[in-house]
Amino acid sequence: MKIITRDVPPRAAWALEQAGLHPLLARLYAARGITRKEELDDALGLLIPPQQLKGAQEAAVQLADAMAAGQRLCIVADYDCDGATACAVGVRGLRLLGAPLGWDRVEYLVPDRVTDGYGLTPSIAQRVKQRGADWLVTVDNGIASVTGVQAARDLGLQVLVTDHHLPAVQDGQTVLPQDCTIVNPNQPGCGFESKSIAGVGVMLYVLLALRAELRERGVFDAKSQPRIDALLPLVALGTVADVVKLDANNRRLVAQGLRRVRAGAIPPGMAALFHVAGRRPEAATTFDFGFALGPRLNAAGRLADMTLGIECLITDDAGRADELARTLDGINRDRKVIEGEMREQALMMAEEMFDESEEPPPAITVFDPDFHEGVVGIVASRLKEKLHRPTFVFAPSAAEGKEHELKGSGRSIAGFHLRDALDLVAKRHPGVLLRFGGHAMAAGCTIEEEHLDTFEAALQQVAHEWLDAATLQRRLEADGALDRAYRRPDLVDTLHREVWGQGFAPPVFSEEVEIVSQRLVGERHLQLKMRHQGDPVDGIWFGRTEPLPSLVKLAYRLDVDEWQGQRRVRFLVEGAEL
Repeated sequence: MKIITRDVPPRAAWALEQAGLHPLLARLYAARGITRKEELDDALGLLIPPQQLKGAQEAAVQLADAMAAGQRLCIVADYDCDGATACAVGVRGLRLLGAPLGWDRVEYLVPDRVTDGYGLTPSIAQRVKQRGADWLVTVDNGIASVTGVQAARDLGLQVLVTDHHLPAVQDGQTVLPQDCTIVNPNQPGCGFESKSIAGVGVMLYVLLALRAELRERGVFDAKSQPRIDALLPLVALGTVADVVKLDANNRRLVAQGLRRVRAGAIPPGMAALFHVAGRRPEAATTFDFGFALGPRLNAAGRLADMTLGIECLITDDAGRADELARTLDGINRDRKVIEGEMREQALMMAEEMFDESEEPPPAITVFDPDFHEGVVGIVASRLKEKLHRPTFVFAPSAAEGKEHELKGSGRSIAGFHLRDALDLVAKRHPGVLLRFGGHAMAAGCTIEEEHLDTFEAALQQVAHEWLDAATLQRRLEADGALDRAYRRPDLVDTLHREVWGQGFAPPVFSEEVEIVSQRLVGERHLQLKMRHQGDPVDGIWFGRTEPLPSLVKLAYRLDVDEWQGQRRVRFLVEGAEL
């Protein structure tokens, strides 16, 4: 591993410090491209206006008309955390805005990961029609569902697509669903600046446009209008959990949501999820969203039914919320067991591809007939982190009559666009990929089991062509050394309260330390006692079992360990330059 120190533009750091920021925060923000304190202002009034989001105004007019006519809406959600929160925001928000009209005719439907697959399909459209809906509204999906939208229109349904994914491409041309309204910043012709907004954020913007339309129609005025900001905790959760880039607009959405969470202004389901995760809402961080609440919701979509997660987020009954949160927590524990077993098996299979003295192949493909298709994405991510290679993990399809098919999920490294790689494999080997899609860093595909060897060889060939030695070397960006004066619990608390995430990385410091003692705990983690700039400090490296030399350059995050009323800073080791 090579630890790379982020560049800190001195003028930007000086300007931020002169504007009143703590010197450490000024340095960290300058290294992440912030040049003025005003860029850190998270006021709601600074959000990009809904008018800039193509299709939002048209959707607002149509939804307002539907409410006035007493029509029924059915939201078709995705089965991950972004989809669940987007659905909850849609259900809560539409009912909230419809209340002055006496309208609340909105329900939802979640596709099953195994039997339905991803997105709006003709069978999903049929089920929506059977429920008696007049409108089908997608959240966090639909932009690539050309056939599904057409099926819905053929059934007489009006369709509104709200999504943030990239449209489908055929023969080099963008293909969009027809005869429907689309709200998606990544559709052609949309000038919305925040292309990385999550699906839940898109749904919030539709509600903002709808509220303005209803206000224009005299349904309520500015003083009596419903408070949509109550939905921001859900928006923040979905945005962080979906690992979208935290650009300025997304950071504002997350910061506003965190502010309300810490003030206790959250729906009962979120409060219950914090409780079962052993976290405190009043001290909530983006880490809680990404690693505590998000996984418990995602587990339902992976192993059970995301309806459980959505019900948890939309119920106003605290008792019901607590019951659902405990159920989600239990499913997540099951997910961890399955993931752990699959991860160990997959890693062993991957390591059999090369000797200890060799480098791993440029791309990894792993399959086992006992793997669970709902967890392949997590396992692929773990292997990618361990081996620093583009990785696909396959499991047998659990769908009835599809036992001969394999469902694969892939994760990639910087410099290897996974979706484009799949596209090249499909062109070179027609018929091998039955279905595929995704983005640069994450993608999925379905293949016949008999084509697994062909897929593996084809993916490795693309990796051979696209990746060089520099790209294949693991690199970890860090923020340089931590001044011993800043190694304080109160300053760590300050850092934790800031908004960090994808594209706006949390602080990681790096420097040489002395290892005084080290031992394994829980058989999988390395507990350390170190000297940092001459002072004793504790640390832990989760998931590492190999010992470290007495002097080593470490990259570490800061944490606070509480014991018998005492709070001490400890280092959470991320990597070492060995």
